[in-house]
Amino acid sequence: MSADIGNNFPSGIFLIKDNEGIKEVRTEEYFKSKKVVLFALPGAFTPTCSAKHLPGYIKFYQEIKGKGVDIIACMAVNDPHVMRAWGLANEVEGKIDMLSDSDCSVSKSLGLDMNFGRIMGHRSRRFAMIVEDKVIKKSFVEEVGAFKVSTAENILKNL
Repeated sequence: MSADIGNNFPSGIFLIKDNEGIKEVRTEEYFKSKKVVLFALPGAFTPTCSAKHLPGYIKFYQEIKGKGVDIIACMAVNDPHVMRAWGLANEVEGKIDMLSDSDCSVSKSLGLDMNFGRIMGHRSRRFAMIVEDKVIKKSFVEEVGAFKVSTAENILKNL
């Protein structure tokens, strides 16, 4: 699996929408010379993601940044319009980057994609990782249906 500790974050493209429009950002550039906490979830506006996962990173934003983290990013297999709308609805602009993996290619390259069935379709599994200068330093992948190791609280303990 490409998400193993010590591996480089795989090559891919994130889509990010801001006031100027949609931008493509290569993963190599995104993680270069930075300490990034990346958390991924099955989908924007979904129950656990909206009620627990994203709110935890909002709540502990200052503490995580205080541990020397350059960027906190949320990734989901949603289009960049949805990711921006979800970010605006949760007032994370300027704090948490909302990364679209709209074609699931980044999730697949990490080996962390799965089919969630007829309603959700092909998505990213729930996980969090710490990436320093393109290298995965720590990785926390949830069992299907669980929400324990990818929490902001657990990331904070592991920084």
